[in-house]
Amino acid sequence: MKTSSPLLLLVAAFVTVGLHAPLAAQAPRIQLVDRIVAVVNDEVITRNDLNEQKRAVLAQLKRQGVAPPPDAELDAQVLERFINEKVQLQYARENGIRADDETVNAALQRIAADNKMSMQQFAAALRKDGVTVESFRSELKNEITINRVREREVDSRVNVTDAEIDGYLAQAKANGANQAEYELAHILILVPEQATPDQVETRRKRAEEALRQLKAGTAFAQVAAVFSDANDAAQGGALGWRQGDRLPTLYADAASKLQPGAISDVLRSANGFHILRLIDKRKGGEQKAVVEQNKTRHILVRVNDLVSESDAKAKIERLRDRIAAGAKFEDVAKQGSEDGSAQKGGELGWVSPGDTVPEFEAAMTKAPLNTVVGPVRTQFGYHLLEVTERRSQDVTQERSRAAARAALRERKADEAYQTWLREQRDRATVEVKLADN
Repeated sequence: MKTSSPLLLLVAAFVTVGLHAPLAAQAPRIQLVDRIVAVVNDEVITRNDLNEQKRAVLAQLKRQGVAPPPDAELDAQVLERFINEKVQLQYARENGIRADDETVNAALQRIAADNKMSMQQFAAALRKDGVTVESFRSELKNEITINRVREREVDSRVNVTDAEIDGYLAQAKANGANQAEYELAHILILVPEQATPDQVETRRKRAEEALRQLKAGTAFAQVAAVFSDANDAAQGGALGWRQGDRLPTLYADAASKLQPGAISDVLRSANGFHILRLIDKRKGGEQKAVVEQNKTRHILVRVNDLVSESDAKAKIERLRDRIAAGAKFEDVAKQGSEDGSAQKGGELGWVSPGDTVPEFEAAMTKAPLNTVVGPVRTQFGYHLLEVTERRSQDVTQERSRAAARAALRERKADEAYQTWLREQRDRATVEVKLADN
């Protein structure tokens, strides 16, 4: 039930603790001239659209203390990421993938709660930053939709076999018990899937120019903001701390040869060209793990493109009422649950800390034994759960295998998503008119 979905990028762009000074005070004045700057299939992007995106990027760079790149270069980078977003949203519309209003409203409430604000306080903080609730809500809806596209088209198709886990653990053992952890930043220069030799050479020269500027002393975050095609470019390309085994092989091999503060040469992959900066590294190590486990069963009603928030909640409440009226939990789970555990009467077996998403784990940990708890809302929908036993258990071996599976899945999913996105971008008909503005 746990996913590796990253933090919403738009939240990083618009929301920080305390929410900062008005965007108008942080960003250079931008002249609003509504002209077409790009056409993506049959949808136009105007100068006003692009300027709205730039405001968020400039605010992010300001908060990080990074000088913005020249305006023309920032235009090009923001537009390319905007085009990628449009391509994914168009794919979503064509395939019936959407985020309904109730889901977006629930997400808004969770973001406000995470910032320890009421919705009224959150709206006021947005207005102080020069952002309307309506525009923030629109960006949030797009982000949820794109996450659903990735989950359906990429993440759900990633499979990790037991043989791959065995090989992974054997390799880790051969390399030593301790796994290095790296704090990294990166620059990605995408290369189209069916690129001509001239296109590949143009992208290679762009990567080499980025490396030249880095060697000349330009800050990595500033070069990333100008050159990188990755979604994290506005965050300086920061990847944070990653275990070596959770990095793409190309990155792990390069990072292992760098000293803190060093920058790699231009690296080549199927997706394009990369530059890596090692900020810091540390030793990781496997320790004996004794945890409190809960033997748990659950019933799930999903919220998705076809089932609204209110319909899902009403259904889970009906199922809860049936159990309260005397129906057996396992029978109701078999008939009504929308999880893979349904045929086992909702049985999840012994669940360790970290195995489930935080909302489910919090409810499970507090649940009295043999008492049905819920509805519990998670990113998957609404749950009823029941804990039937608790125990302390040495899960060192199980945790090693689970960590190996997660690492392999994350690596595969990241690589598959970049490949999928590049394929969608190449299939789209894109006309850039930025030079005309």
